[in-house]
Amino acid sequence: MRLTILGGGGFRVPLVYRALVGDPTVSEVVLYDTDPRRLRVIMAVLGTVKGGPPVRAATDLPDALSKADFVFSAIRVGGTPARVTDERIPLHEGVLGQETVGAGGVLYGLRTLPVAMSIAETVEAVAPRAWVINFTNPAGMVTEAMTRVLGERVIGICDSPVGLVRRAARAAGADPDAPGFGYDYVGLNHLGWLRRLTVDGTDLLPGLLADPTALGSFEEGRLFGPAWLQALGSLPNEYLHYYYFRRESLAAVRAADTTRGEFLDHQQSAFFAAADAAPGDAYELWERTRREREETYMADSRAASGGWQRDPHDLDGGGYDRVALALMRAIARDERTTLILNVPNGGALPFLDPAAVVEVPCAVGAFGARPLPVAAPDEHQAGLMLALKAVERAAIEAAATGSRRAALRALALHPLVDSPAVAARILTAAHAGR
Repeated sequence: MRLTILGGGGFRVPLVYRALVGDPTVSEVVLYDTDPRRLRVIMAVLGTVKGGPPVRAATDLPDALSKADFVFSAIRVGGTPARVTDERIPLHEGVLGQETVGAGGVLYGLRTLPVAMSIAETVEAVAPRAWVINFTNPAGMVTEAMTRVLGERVIGICDSPVGLVRRAARAAGADPDAPGFGYDYVGLNHLGWLRRLTVDGTDLLPGLLADPTALGSFEEGRLFGPAWLQALGSLPNEYLHYYYFRRESLAAVRAADTTRGEFLDHQQSAFFAAADAAPGDAYELWERTRREREETYMADSRAASGGWQRDPHDLDGGGYDRVALALMRAIARDERTTLILNVPNGGALPFLDPAAVVEVPCAVGAFGARPLPVAAPDEHQAGLMLALKAVERAAIEAAATGSRRAALRALALHPLVDSPAVAARILTAAHAGR
């Protein structure tokens, strides 16, 4: 099986490649990127990893996609400098600036969707039998746009839900890899809730929610606090912190010396320059930079919730890479499994239409990914999902048609943007900065 990684010069690509070591699912890897230096550096990093499949670099998209069986898409249109702009423009207007949430996420989507759609069309023309695994953010929005070209052959992944499930299981005293372990999770990408955590049919979540000490032992418990989690009756995805604690989150972001985008822009620029100058040290430099990146992940939210350090077992960086490999293995070998994925709803959630991409547990095999039945969301969960789906679809319409009205709707309808006038100014500033 040939795997093509779009955004192959990206910083997190070595995580995917390391996951392939010793696994026969993938026999060749092709890295595609528009930046030759990034490709050169990542090739140097991968060159020190023993036991992985052969790898080559490509700067021509049709060539990179030719004969691909799987396509892993992790592009960043405009690079980290564009992320800085996405975050700073909303902050100037007094609303949250974050990569995938709020106005920053909408701006990122508006810039990324046309490129993602073009990639989908190229895949359809050059590798029509390939499966596309999308990690490009905003993952739900981008996946839904790509399904309009590729149908069920594009599947979105994210590491946040599986991380939440595994952390909650450990806190409840359960082994997430043991037979008889189960869970119930529902939502959209970066907007979901864990509502059951079962071992042999017994739900452990009520006991976990009632135990402040156990809640304080893992990230989401510390992030949201026992009082709110007990009132909510579920465990939210970490990104819901921006919704539930919007005032505190905004204050923490504005108080920081730099935005997350500015930090990563400086960090990655320094890494690529140093590794390009000393390719023999590329892997060591990458590992050191990766560790710092993980240690500072969601630092603003941690600051807003009292300030605390991430647990050591959450710093390994193995998340979406393991999900991607499990998904590829299930499809390539028909090894049936269950994964939380971003796929068309079908009939899983009746209040959304069948084409709406949702993030739910899926049965996975050679047939692809099919959403499993889930308990109906409560009114609060359904309301937020409907609001965000309207934002996603307005952004997709704007990207496809160039409609400013649709783009304005995408921004103004977002729950974290408090005024259509603010949305209009953000849109104007973003357009001026292109």
